[in-house]
Amino acid sequence: METFAAATPAGNFFPSLLFLACGTLVAALLGAAHRLGLFYQLMHKVDKASIQHGGENVAAVLRAHGVRFLFTLVGGHISPLLVACEKLGIRVVDTRHEVTAVFAADAVARLTGMVGVAAVTAGPGLTNTVTAMKNAQIAQSPVLLLGGAASMLLQNRGALQAIDQMSLFRPLCKFCASVRRVRDIVPTLRAAMAAAQSGTPGPVFVELPIDVLYPYFMVQKEVVPANPPKDLMGRLVSWYLENYLANLFAGAWEPQPEGPLPLDIPQASSQQPHLSSQVQRCMEILSRAKRPLIVLGSQALLPPTPADKLRAAVETLGIPCFLGGMARGLLGRNHPLHIQQNRSAALKKADVVLLAGAVCDFRLSYGRVLSRSSKIIIVNRNRKEMLLNSDMFWKPQEAVQGDVGSFVVRLAEGLKGQTWASDWTEELRQADQQKEQAFREKGLMPVAQHLNPVWVLQLVEETLPDNSILVVDGGDFVGTAAHLVRPRGPLSWLDPGAFGTLGVGAGFALGAKLCRPDAEVWCLFGDGAFGYSLIEFDTFVRHKIPVIALIGNDAGWTQISREQVPSLGSNVACGLAYADYHRAAMGLGAQGLLLSREKEDQVVEVLRDAQQQCRGGHPVVVNILIGRTDFRDGSIAV
Repeated sequence: METFAAATPAGNFFPSLLFLACGTLVAALLGAAHRLGLFYQLMHKVDKASIQHGGENVAAVLRAHGVRFLFTLVGGHISPLLVACEKLGIRVVDTRHEVTAVFAADAVARLTGMVGVAAVTAGPGLTNTVTAMKNAQIAQSPVLLLGGAASMLLQNRGALQAIDQMSLFRPLCKFCASVRRVRDIVPTLRAAMAAAQSGTPGPVFVELPIDVLYPYFMVQKEVVPANPPKDLMGRLVSWYLENYLANLFAGAWEPQPEGPLPLDIPQASSQQPHLSSQVQRCMEILSRAKRPLIVLGSQALLPPTPADKLRAAVETLGIPCFLGGMARGLLGRNHPLHIQQNRSAALKKADVVLLAGAVCDFRLSYGRVLSRSSKIIIVNRNRKEMLLNSDMFWKPQEAVQGDVGSFVVRLAEGLKGQTWASDWTEELRQADQQKEQAFREKGLMPVAQHLNPVWVLQLVEETLPDNSILVVDGGDFVGTAAHLVRPRGPLSWLDPGAFGTLGVGAGFALGAKLCRPDAEVWCLFGDGAFGYSLIEFDTFVRHKIPVIALIGNDAGWTQISREQVPSLGSNVACGLAYADYHRAAMGLGAQGLLLSREKEDQVVEVLRDAQQQCRGGHPVVVNILIGRTDFRDGSIAV
C-alpha cells in the first residue's frame, strides 16, 4: 500500500508557522489547540478501532442503485472498494487494460439504461481511460468512473502516481468531484449517478483519495509518526495530523440515504405546456406532408421510454425511417418501414424530415444532405447539439429540446389514424432492393486472393440468430458490414459512435454478454482494430464469457489506404500481415478457427462450429482471410 506520510522534515508542512518566535505564546496556543482537537474528536465520535472503511460506503451506494457489475484493473489505491463490492454481491470483472473496463461499463449503460461503473487506480490507471471517457461523452453514455488518488496530505508533494486528475477529467465529464472526507462518499456518489442520467446523459468522475478508502487504524499508522519529535514543531505537526484524521473520519458511519436521487429528464408531456405546444405544431407539419421521413438516432432509445413502446409508436406513425447508432435494430430485421440504403437521396426528396435524436454532424454532411425546400423538425435533449450547423447548411422549422422517445410517442398518439401515400414508401423500398441486388452481385465477383468480404458478410447475415447482439470495431470491414448485416432487434447493435474510436470491441462485448447472458454476442473486427482487443480474450477465458469474434483479415488498415495510395502515392504505415490471430487467441485459452480460400465451401459450417463452441462456454476467434474489393470505393476516412 502507498505510504501516506512523506519522509520529509516536519517543518515543511507548515512554513507559515516559522514566524512564531515567542515560545511561551506558541506553547499556550499549542495547549489550547490540543484541547480543542480532543473536543473535536469526541464530538465526532471517531472510532479508531473500527475495521470499517470507505470502500464499504462506495459499494453500498452502487448496490442501492442496482449496479450489478464493476469493471476494473486492480490497483492498491482502490482495493478497499473492490473487496467491498465483492462482499455485497456486485460482480467485479477485471480486464487487462483500463480502457476496456470503461468500454465495458459504456456497453452496460447503453444496453440497460442504467449507469455503467468502472474503477481504476490513480495516475496511469486513470490516464489510460481518457479515450473511453471521451467516447462515452460523445456517445452520451451514463458512465461512472471511480478513480483512486494519492493521499490528500501528499498532493503536490511528489507522491507515487499523483497528478492533477480533476483537471484532466473536467473537460470529459458532466460531473467531477474529489471526495475529501469519508462521510462525503455517499452524497457525492448519489449526486454523480443522478448527473450521469439527467438531461443529456454522459460520463461522470469521482476521485477517491487513498485515505478515504482505507480503515482508520491503517491510515493512522501511516500518517501519524509512532515517535514524533518532542520539540515545538513536532508537537504542532502531530496535533495537525491527529485533527486531520478526526475530520477525515468524523461521522463516517452515520446512517445516510444511499438510493437514487430524482432524475431531471425533459419529457414531452402534457404537464409541460411549452413542449406540448411544440408537439402540436409538429403534428400539423407532419399531417400535411406527402413524403415524410424519420431519422432516428441513439437518443431515441434512452430511458424512460421502453424500446417496445417506441417501436409501436413508429409503426403507428407509418412513416418510413432510417435508423442509426443505438436505434439500429429497433424495427427488427426486415420491417417494411425500415429503409436502409440511399439515405442521402431519400432526404433530398422528402418534404418533411423528422430528425429524432439525429445530429447534423459529419454523418449527415453537416446538414448539406437536407433539402432547402424540406421542412425540418429536430428533437434532441441537448440544445447545442440540436442546432449544430443550423446557421450554415440547414434551418429547422421546429427545434424541440426534450426527450426523443416520449416526443415520438406523443406524435404517434396525436396522429393516430393519419396515413401517407404508400407510393412514397414503395419508392424508397424499391431503391433499397436495387441497391441490395447490386450488393449481391458484388458478393459474386472474384477477388485476387482469399475470400470476397462482401460474400462472407452476406453469409454471416444469413447465419446470425435472432437473439444476437452485434459489436462492431474497425474500418473497412465494419463499414461493409454496416450495409450488409442487420441487427435482429432493439438495442442489439453496439458501435463506438460519432468519435469513431477503434478498440471498443472487447469491452463492448464483455459488457454486452454480462447484461444479456442468453444472447449470442458476435463481434465484427477489422484486423487492425483487433490488435487492441486480442489480450482481452484472456479476460473472456478467466471470467467464462463466451463471445464470437469474426476478424476480416486483409493485412492492412484498408480504410486509410483506400485514400492514401491514390491520393498520395504511398501505402506507408498502412500495411499489416495476414497474422494467425486465431492461434494467438488459442494461446490465451480461447478457441481459434481459420477461414481461407481453401475452405471457401465451408464458410457456413465454420460459422456454425463457432456458434457451437460459444454455446459450450468458449470464446471463439474466427480469422477470416479476405481480399480487396471496390465495395467501399469513394468512402472517406476523415
